[in-house]
Amino acid sequence: MSPDYRVDLLLALYGRSLRFRRFTAETKRNYATDIVLLLTALWARGKTWLEASPTDISDYEDWRRAAAVNPQRIGGSKWNRELAAFESLYSWARREGHLTRSPIAMKTVTGRGGERVSVPEQRAKDARPRNVHWLTPRTWRRWIDVGLRGHTREGVPEPGCVGRLEDRNVAFVRTIVSSGLRLQEGASLLTFEVPQRRLGGGRYYRGKIAAAVTRSKKPRTFYVAADAVGDVETYAASSRAWVVRKAQLAGRYDLLPEMRLVIEVTRGLRPKVRWCDQDGVIGERELNLLTWQERMVLFEEGPHGPEPLWLWLNEQGLPFRPASWEGVYRTANERCERILTPPKHLRRDPHQVYAPYATVHAGRHSFALYMLVVLNYLMDQRFGLTPEERRDFRLLYGDPWFMVQNLLGHSSRETTVTHYLAPVADLQLRAMLATAEDDPAEAPMPELDAVFARIARESEGIQDLGARLKPSAGGAA
Repeated sequence: MSPDYRVDLLLALYGRSLRFRRFTAETKRNYATDIVLLLTALWARGKTWLEASPTDISDYEDWRRAAAVNPQRIGGSKWNRELAAFESLYSWARREGHLTRSPIAMKTVTGRGGERVSVPEQRAKDARPRNVHWLTPRTWRRWIDVGLRGHTREGVPEPGCVGRLEDRNVAFVRTIVSSGLRLQEGASLLTFEVPQRRLGGGRYYRGKIAAAVTRSKKPRTFYVAADAVGDVETYAASSRAWVVRKAQLAGRYDLLPEMRLVIEVTRGLRPKVRWCDQDGVIGERELNLLTWQERMVLFEEGPHGPEPLWLWLNEQGLPFRPASWEGVYRTANERCERILTPPKHLRRDPHQVYAPYATVHAGRHSFALYMLVVLNYLMDQRFGLTPEERRDFRLLYGDPWFMVQNLLGHSSRETTVTHYLAPVADLQLRAMLATAEDDPAEAPMPELDAVFARIARESEGIQDLGARLKPSAGGAA
C-alpha cells in the first residue's frame, strides 16, 4: 500500500509469485523491509518503483552507505542484502512483462565452479562475509550461569532472581553450543528427534536433522554432547511436563485453530509421519519434508490428552517460535552486562570487555572452533601420531577442517575455512596443544581450557573470561 493508501497490485502479485513464496520466512521479512525503504525513498522523489532509473538506485546507495547527514548508514553486507531484494523484485517484473528494463545494472562474473553468473554491478566490495565471533567453553559456562541461571559474580544464585523456564533455556543453549545446529534447526526439533542417553553411553550422541529445516534443504547427521542431552531430558520431565499439564487443564489445546494428532511415525530410510486432523482427515508426509510451521501443529496422545511434539514450549504450553529465542539471548546478555561489568566501567571503553555477549549463531561458531581444536588434539595427543601416520589418517578420513565442514553441513570446505575459522587458521595448534597446561575448571575436556585461553589471547573476536572475570587481550566482542 502506498502512502496515499492505494494498493499496488503489481507489488501484491510479486508477493504471491512462486519466487517470493519459496523464500524462507526470514528472507521474506527481510526482503519486504528492504523493498519498503526503497519505495519510500522513490516516493519522496515523486516516482513509483516501476519508474525508477539506475541513477535513482545509485543515489539511494549513496544515501544508505555514504551520506554524512544519514545518521544510520549501513555497511557492505547489509547493502548487498538490500540489493538482492531489489534485484529479485525487478527481475520478476521484467520477466513478467511489466518492465522493459531493470534499474539494477548487472554484470557477468565467474562463479566458484567456473560457471558464468550475473550479479548486480553495485555489489559492495567491502562486505564482511560473516559477523563471526566465538566464546570459549568456560565463557559459555559463565554466560549460562549468570545470564540464564541468575548467578552473581561470586557464582551463587542472586536473591530474589526468578528465572523463567531456566531449565528449558539452559538445555537449548547447551544443545546449540555442543552440536553446532543453526537456530531453525535446533529450535524446531521434535521430542522424538532428540537422541536418548544409554547406559554406558559415550561423550556424544547422534541425531538427524530433517532436510526442510536446514539451509541447504538436505538432511544431515548431528552430534550433541551427553550432558546437553541430559539437560533436555531433565527439562522434558520437569517444567515442560508441567506447562503441558497446565495447558491441558486450561483447555488451550482444544481451542487451537489447527492440530494434527500423530498416529504413527514409520521407520526406514524415509520415515513418514501419519496424522489425523480435527476434521478426522488422515494425512501423511515424509519427516524430512516437514517445515518448521508444520511441525508446530503436530501433537501426540498423552496420558491426559494431546501433547505437542514440538520440543521447546512457552509458559502456556504452546510451541516456542524459533525467532523468540533471540529475546532469550538478549535478556541474558543484558543481565551479564549488568552483573559482571563494574559500574565505573559501564558503557565506557568498548574494547575492555567484562561481560560475555552471545547470540544463537555464536554457539555455532564456537562449536566449529571447539571441534577444530579437539580434533587436532585427538590426532596429535591422544593417538600419538607421527607426521607420516597423520598424513595417512587424513588421506583415509579427511583432516579436521573436512570433519568440521560435515558437522556444520557446509557444501564446501572453503565456506568453513573462510567464514568460520579463518582468524585461527594460521595458529600453530599442535604446538599450543603440546604445551597446554591442565585447567581444573569443570568442562567436558578440562585440559583444553588453557588452550582456548591461549587462542583467545592471540586472536581477535574470541571472548574468554576466566574465573576471576579478567578479560583477555582478545576478549573484545
